[in-house]
Amino acid sequence: MFSLARENIRIAFDSIKSQLLRTILTVLIIAIGITALVGILSAVSALENTISSDFSSMGANTFNIQRYEFGTRRQSGRERQKTNPVISYRNVKDFEETYNFPYTKTSLSFTGTRAAEVKHENKKTDPEASILGVNEQFISNSGLEVVEGRELNYFDIQNNNSVCVIGSDLKKALLKDVNPINKTISVRGAKFKVIGVLKSKGATFGNNQDLRVLMPIQKARTLFTNANINYNLSIKTDKKDMLEGAQDEAILLFRNIRGLNPVEENNFGLERSDDLINRIGSITQYLYIAAWIISIITIFGSSIALMNILFVSVSDRTREIGIRKAIGAKRKTIAFQFFLEAIIIGQLGGILGIILGVLIGMIVSAIAKFQFAIPWLAMFSAFTIAFIVAIVAGLLPAIKAAKLDPIESLRYE
Repeated sequence: MFSLARENIRIAFDSIKSQLLRTILTVLIIAIGITALVGILSAVSALENTISSDFSSMGANTFNIQRYEFGTRRQSGRERQKTNPVISYRNVKDFEETYNFPYTKTSLSFTGTRAAEVKHENKKTDPEASILGVNEQFISNSGLEVVEGRELNYFDIQNNNSVCVIGSDLKKALLKDVNPINKTISVRGAKFKVIGVLKSKGATFGNNQDLRVLMPIQKARTLFTNANINYNLSIKTDKKDMLEGAQDEAILLFRNIRGLNPVEENNFGLERSDDLINRIGSITQYLYIAAWIISIITIFGSSIALMNILFVSVSDRTREIGIRKAIGAKRKTIAFQFFLEAIIIGQLGGILGIILGVLIGMIVSAIAKFQFAIPWLAMFSAFTIAFIVAIVAGLLPAIKAAKLDPIESLRYE
């Protein structure tokens, strides 16, 4: 039995070699479908890893009080964004001075601009950098890490010192070949001494998180004096089991600060970092579904093409089948030979498709600066699908080959 199986495998490989062009075209057809599956799933997985890591670095015990509020429509089930009145500096200062829930740290911040030109001597940023006014808790609450120098401390904020912490890309642009600590940069004509450099965070959707300057909030307020600047509050609890209590106290206090009576709805949003991760997961779930639909359609076309090519192969080898039957080959032996050819071609296409799909995922991740991870699930799915496609596409041609009449086959020209 095993000797017969080995013989059939040898015949299958010989047949594949003898029809090399047809085999290559068939393998490429299957590979296209598998490449679409693995490539799309790899890119979506890299996107999910990048965004999730960005938000998860904030920690599950952090929540934000913000202007924008996300809710769900009752009829469609879709999320909508509610825009509330801006959160003013007076709002956040009142909150900071009054909120005293145990084991919590309150961060204040605002974005002055996302398009500031930062200079050092004869060098300047291109593209422009983001300028943030922050207090001493912002870096720790945001999950950021200083890799050179130190963070902004309480005395920097209280004394409005002209100091700043810069992103890693800003260091590369202005202070690449020198020690950046204690060097002076200028923003809108104001001089700031660099006291720290942040660890690289990368970019998400074109928003470079490493090209920014963090400075004391009052210093930033003297540079950016727009009337409707929106401020952000971030509260971090050292003990996760106290998060719910910290949230309730924060909501009650901020309602009082905003002057809301008991029957009025909140005119601000409250969002936990793990809520953001869950929302991202729901978005990427739709992307995964779309990727599977596109890939399945492509693979369905590949299976039809493989079946047609195998039918043509059976027709072209009708005389060969007749000779094999005439010398004693059984129906199941003939069927197994063609079935085996389909399996081999399908797996070759699957392997090639996986390699191309992973390469595409890596290229997309590199261009978009996503965190690429080897898509094991996509690769396993691709192998399984290639095997199923080969079975489905090879079954009918194999049955047709097995049913051919040997006498009519020998007469075939």
